[in-house]
Amino acid sequence: MITRDKKKLTGRQKRMQHFQNMHSKSGLNLVSLMDIFTILVFFLLVNSSSQQLPSGKEMKLPASVATKVPQETLVVAITKDTILVAGRKVAQVNAVLASPGPIISPLVTELQYQTSVSAFDKGEKDRPHAVTILGDETMPYELLHKILTSCRQANYTHIAFATLQKAKGNA
Repeated sequence: MITRDKKKLTGRQKRMQHFQNMHSKSGLNLVSLMDIFTILVFFLLVNSSSQQLPSGKEMKLPASVATKVPQETLVVAITKDTILVAGRKVAQVNAVLASPGPIISPLVTELQYQTSVSAFDKGEKDRPHAVTILGDETMPYELLHKILTSCRQANYTHIAFATLQKAKGNA
């Protein structure tokens, strides 16, 4: 019987044995793969831009044939009962319509707060800001006038109105 001593292995046999030792316990590292996919999902969620304005069930937006896509701005939503700025309740519509003045002071306060929160440097506070008004098509003109006056008072002079886009043939 011939026995081989490890010291008498040829160079090729040593390399083959080393290769088998290194690759015999191979496996897929799923932790790293899961980390990569998690980062990819977060990246896609953060960088996805939605071109759709929020709309409530109790609002019917007016229709328009405009083709320009709206910018992402601060949204002032007017429902039948409340006035909301960025989803926060600011005032009741009945109280605003009953007030004699042309300015809605809680709206001005909230808009100024939004300006201070969104301003990165001091030079941005004096610059005119943009706002999108989202309201029902049957909203009273008196309420709309008070909202526009309040927006101008808070230095929100770039004002856009949210509408539903109609097909060009139905104009």
